[in-house]
Amino acid sequence: MGKHVIMTGFMGAGKTTVGKALAEKQKVPFLDTDQLIEEKAGMTISRIFETQGEEAFRKMETSVLEDLLKRNDQTVISVGGGLPLRDENRELLRKLGTVVYLQVKPETVLERLKGDHTRPMLQGGDAGERVRSLLEYRTPLYQKAADLVVDVDDKTVSRIAEKIIELL
Repeated sequence: MGKHVIMTGFMGAGKTTVGKALAEKQKVPFLDTDQLIEEKAGMTISRIFETQGEEAFRKMETSVLEDLLKRNDQTVISVGGGLPLRDENRELLRKLGTVVYLQVKPETVLERLKGDHTRPMLQGGDAGERVRSLLEYRTPLYQKAADLVVDVDDKTVSRIAEKIIELL
């Protein structure tokens, strides 16, 4: 395992769940950029979107990546689904370590996030259409940022973590 292993992908892909399992298997710390942002801002991601807007949140994501570059220990890091969309963030991710894109189908996302009202990007309108259009736009950017692509549909968390370890 290199310096850091970074989990990227769409909401509901399992970035946090798989990241924690991978960190446990590798016996290294796990960090979640969304959690770091919430701690730093003193409010939830939803509240940040509501009060400061998406652009302010995206700047916070970049700031957290810059902070993580200063860490010398090996970690597994889960990043928010929109973080790799900015060119600047993709560049920072490359500097941080090995970027793993957890690839997921829209149907899997919808099944996993059924009844979850905490996702600002899914609020308003037809969730299915929103997921499909966001995935269509984001997939090439996730792929562009990734060193490794791992399909997560119909796989257990343990199997996905093992696959990542095989590929590292």
